[in-house]
Amino acid sequence: MENNTSLQQQLLEAGVHFGHLKKKWNPKMLPYIFAEKKGIHIIDLNKTVECLQETAAALKQIARSGKKILFVGTKKQAKDIVSECAKKVNMPFVTERWLGGMLTNFNTVRKSVKKMQSIEKMLGDGSFDSITKKERLTLSRDKDKMEKVLGGIAQLGRVPAALFIVDIGHEHIALAEAKRLGVSTFGVVDTNCDPNKVDFAIPANDDATKSIAIIVNYITAAIAEGLAERQAAKDEEVEEMTDDEKERKAAKLLAEAEAEGGRGGRGRGAGGGGQRRRTPAGGSRGPGGARR
Repeated sequence: MENNTSLQQQLLEAGVHFGHLKKKWNPKMLPYIFAEKKGIHIIDLNKTVECLQETAAALKQIARSGKKILFVGTKKQAKDIVSECAKKVNMPFVTERWLGGMLTNFNTVRKSVKKMQSIEKMLGDGSFDSITKKERLTLSRDKDKMEKVLGGIAQLGRVPAALFIVDIGHEHIALAEAKRLGVSTFGVVDTNCDPNKVDFAIPANDDATKSIAIIVNYITAAIAEGLAERQAAKDEEVEEMTDDEKERKAAKLLAEAEAEGGRGGRGRGAGGGGQRRRTPAGGSRGPGGARR
């Protein structure tokens, strides 16, 4: 319990309990409101601690399973905190602006990311030495613009498993897209928002930098734990692997590589392709059979 008390104390000092004006409230936040003081709603920190721990546990599991969590926070107070924390745990983030379709039209966004990366590569390796100064400047500017908006998701190869959002009212487009694709949603919810719109809500002040920082840092620490456990489990698995298993794995990889080569050469020699494709599988079975 001591741990909870100190966490609650930290949340109190960071002003997490300050909600919005009473007239701006969303009635669905009633279960999380402790009282009203001078026309401002005060959030019940017991509930905040509970929700924060539940959310952290769920996100830790997602990180442990090796899936990606996309951090979203484009408001001024959240930007730096969100990008800093996401980088710590190597997770994608959006802090400039949410491009409509970033999830629902993921393939197109991915193309823009690839374009940005190829311009970057070409500017770096001297492919553009022959073009004029003006053209190079235009390309650099384009790249910088794209970098600003897409830099945080450059390493995101597929739609993320979860979204962690600071201020679900402000990021309603991101939330709507995640809902449409069935992506799990986690969010910091102030007294002016509907907590039922996210799968996991953390009732808290989403306007003060201190408040945002303490919550995002807590979540990031949980994700880091999940990642560390995943790494530890992986290391253990490799250690436990017997020589026999290692050999079998190597044989399997070799067979797959040969199969790829076989597929590539199918066109050569009439009728030879079929046989060639069977060989690798047979080849890999040979040693396996001998081992058994």
